[in-house]
Amino acid sequence: MIRQSAAMGEGGEIFVLDMGEPVFIRDLAADLIRLSGFTQEEIPIEYTGLRPGEKLFEELATEGEHMAKTRHPKIFIGKIDAFSMERVREGLEGISAVAGEGDPIRVREAMRGLVPEMREPDRD
Repeated sequence: MIRQSAAMGEGGEIFVLDMGEPVFIRDLAADLIRLSGFTQEEIPIEYTGLRPGEKLFEELATEGEHMAKTRHPKIFIGKIDAFSMERVREGLEGISAVAGEGDPIRVREAMRGLVPEMREPDRD
């Protein structure tokens, strides 16, 4: 599918591939151990939990994104709603104005106004 999507490309597209049903990492690890000729007693699977920034599930599209069909049933093109240059200019001016005040919370709020998907990194 990757080569097929590359052949469809005309320049600048974001291709989203339907990879089928999700696979549990635990099952993948167990298969790799078994297919390598080992047992899980010889190579135990360790559960370490999520690291900062890791997700349990991946979204294929966020709000403001849409999927357009291609001639292949499992290849889609991601379409993003574009902002007008005026909206971008206003957003950047707003960020610049609050950045001069030195308040990081207000800066992040202004940035979220321009990039709603922005998320704060986990801090330990």
